[in-house]
Amino acid sequence: MAKREKKKAEAAELLGEPGEKTPEQTIELKKEPAPKKKSSKKEKAESAKNLPAKASAAKRELPIQPELNIALVGHVDHGKTTLTERLSGKWTDTHSEELKKGITIRLGYADFTIAECPLCKLLTTKETCRKCNGPTVPFRKISLVDAPGHESLMATMLSGAAIVDGALLLVAANEKCPQPQTKEHLMALQITGMKNVIVVQNKIDMVTHEEALANYRQIRGFLANTPYKDVPIIPVSARANVNIDVLLAAIQEYLKTPERLTNVEPLMLVARSFDINKPGAKPQSLVGGVLGGTVKQGKFQKGDEIEIRPGHMVEEKNKPVWKPLRTKISNIFSGGVAVPEITPGGSMALGTLLDPSVVKADSLGGSLVGLPDKMPPVHAQIVIDTNLLERVVGAKEEVEVKPLAKNEMLMLNVNAAATVGVVVDPSKKNTTLVLRKPICANPGDRITLSRRVGDRFRLIGYGILK
Repeated sequence: MAKREKKKAEAAELLGEPGEKTPEQTIELKKEPAPKKKSSKKEKAESAKNLPAKASAAKRELPIQPELNIALVGHVDHGKTTLTERLSGKWTDTHSEELKKGITIRLGYADFTIAECPLCKLLTTKETCRKCNGPTVPFRKISLVDAPGHESLMATMLSGAAIVDGALLLVAANEKCPQPQTKEHLMALQITGMKNVIVVQNKIDMVTHEEALANYRQIRGFLANTPYKDVPIIPVSARANVNIDVLLAAIQEYLKTPERLTNVEPLMLVARSFDINKPGAKPQSLVGGVLGGTVKQGKFQKGDEIEIRPGHMVEEKNKPVWKPLRTKISNIFSGGVAVPEITPGGSMALGTLLDPSVVKADSLGGSLVGLPDKMPPVHAQIVIDTNLLERVVGAKEEVEVKPLAKNEMLMLNVNAAATVGVVVDPSKKNTTLVLRKPICANPGDRITLSRRVGDRFRLIGYGILK
């Protein structure tokens, strides 16, 4: 008991009083107040009446579709899924193997809404304010993509990085920084062109004041020689619900909604595909396959005819062949509800007329969706302008990146697709690779390159498609 009380005292010292700042931290450390006694129905009704007219209107006008996609990345077990649950109320590890092993394997999705208390000006994701217990006004809806941190699931993380507008990099305060996947995920964000990043120093309830500051300095030192040297570092405890309002304020300030292209040919990146029919369903009650991901540009409407590339694999003359699929959009889902049309912003899903067997087990993950005959070309062989890093990312020891060799096998990620390519011509400016699985991409698209180092694929650079 004495040990537990000591830990509580240390946590309280770390958090400090509201408004107090430590000299080496750029963000206010404050503890969210304990919830007060619930107000009566009459008091709540009076509070709602006193809300400004503008605030009430804002609550009614909140769009259904999320406006931003944010990835949660970082080393395994640093609290990504816990923070997702804290923000959205949803536990994204639902796959049987994820529950068994306690790690994220597939990309997880959840939406949350940022709301403000008109009286206290406190940001929250709840319908009532923790400070005054009055109703809050929701004003921004965001999608979260929970990416796996385990080193063997790097391809899944890179697929997630391609479909987001910003990222939260989680670093556990009770472990030395950087851990292997912390370094690898940050480099992956850099290579994929991600500029909007917030570092979340999680698990501050598990360390002393001095340990938290030491860890903070390690994080700053780690970021010093990267494009992210000036990004904010927000200390939180996702488990204990500490400083979540400060994190929401940072998201508001640093992760702005980008300008969207809607008057162009629509294009969707497919991250997941699945059959939503329950085992034993009767034929007349079956519904078509579902494609999950995000719209990159343009606008899709219910009833549109669409094309999916590279499509579905079939065997011809004992060889795998990918054939584009054509179908119609039967339903569009965004923010957990059906909508008549969808534009860029947030995670979404298309209900189609495809045979459910075609989409099961993410078999169409990595595909692109667009209008028929108005899509990027499919490549079975590519030529890229290669840019290699000096050191292998994620390896425990410093390993120099050697030039590409003929017949070498690489893992490639482009848009939301992952494939394997064999180097035919290792020339730096015109590297030619033959792909095991074709990709659908435009010239100028960025392709990340990973090489097998030991028993894992490690990030070694990127290439620009010619």
